[in-house]
Order: sequence, then structure tokens, then C-alpha cells
Amino acid sequence: MITSETLTYTDAAGNEFEGTISWDNSTTKKRPGVLVAHTFKGQGEFENDKAVALAKLGYVGIAIDMYGKGRRAKVKSEADALMHELTRDRSLLLERILLALGQLQEHPLVDQDNIGAIGFCFGGKTVLDLARSSADIRGVVSFHGVYDQPDILYSQPIKASVLVLHGWEDPLATPEQTVALAQELTERRADWQILAFGHTGHAFTNPNANFPEQGMFYQADANQRSWKAMINFFEEKFNV
Repeated sequence: MITSETLTYTDAAGNEFEGTISWDNSTTKKRPGVLVAHTFKGQGEFENDKAVALAKLGYVGIAIDMYGKGRRAKVKSEADALMHELTRDRSLLLERILLALGQLQEHPLVDQDNIGAIGFCFGGKTVLDLARSSADIRGVVSFHGVYDQPDILYSQPIKASVLVLHGWEDPLATPEQTVALAQELTERRADWQILAFGHTGHAFTNPNANFPEQGMFYQADANQRSWKAMINFFEEKFNV
């Protein structure tokens, strides 16, 4: 049976964050843990459902909070404002994702040697920045993420394997930006894969995305194929 609980945690300054953690309670055995980084609207039902889906695969899933407890967007303008607080300060973005990573690593059901992260849209950028930091985890998966490099000078090789699941017609991640990401990952000596889906735009995993004129729309085939690719990726990367 899958159990889900609210997870509240704080940073060094006392700021509160509120996520959701899910796991299969039929066993007390330690298992891999996977962070779920949210879209630009903030942590919500979409991410919670992904944490549950990960729990059904035998992992501990944590839908993390990058904005702070109670800070969620209802409309696009609010989401843009919340997201821009972190996109203009990538050091703060990294600090927040590392804070969540620490929560996952400390959980008694999580095998600290088998940690991963997935992210959607803004969350895809987030988990790529986690990989860029040379965090010692198994792998990250970006679903229709954003690929611009942070203004942080890294020199160490990327330790995490990287899987990028990409809509080729995504206006927020152009073919040129996708190639630039591949070049960056190659220069950082990462173990990387990019799987691009034709006739697919941004937000292809979200059934509520229906803005084709903006290049943002649900694509059922890409959604199913990308999730299967993630499953195969973690089965390979997790040493279980």
C-alpha cells in the first residue's frame, strides 16, 4: 500500500518548505529515493502524483518545494514571479535543491547510495543544476526542461548520469539550445542521453496543457515514452 505524508523542512535561515513524500509501506527495506522538482507553478497535485508513481515502482518519492511553504501560483503571472526569484539567482536555486536532497538522504527508508531526481519544466532546469553541481547521486531526468547554463563556474566532472527528455518543437528549449546542452555535458564529462520527441512541444507530460499556439501542449505518446525511458534509466543506474 502506498503511503503519502506531508514533509515540512526548514533552511538555515528558518524558511519553511512543504513537500510530499510517498513510499510503499509493505516493506521496511531501504530503497532508492527520487526527488520530484516542480513546474513553475510550484509543488502541487501533478508532482505529488509523480511521487506516488515512483513509490509504486519501489522507490521513495519526494515532491519537493522550491518556493516555500504556502507559496504556490494560481495564475501565470504569479508563477513567473516565483520562478524568477530562483532563475535570476541560480546559487539560491541550487541551495534549495540541495536542501531537499538532504531531506531525502536522511530519510530512514532511503538507500543513500541510490539517489535520483526528476523535474518538469522549471523542475527540469532545477535537476540539471543539481547535476551541474557535481552532486554525488546516481542520475537526473529532465522532462521538457530549460537548458540555459547558470552563472556559476564549475570545473569538476558531472557525477550524475543525465537523461534529457525533450520535445523537439519546445519554444523554451530550441534545437540550438539543446545542442549547446549536449556540448556542455560533453565538456563536463557527463554520462548523458538526450531523447527528443518529434511533433512535441513544451509541457508534453501535462494533460492540462493546451496552448498549442504557444508551443505548450500535452502529447500522450511522448508522455508514455518518456516515463518508460525514465524507468529504464533508473533501473540501470540504481545499484539494487
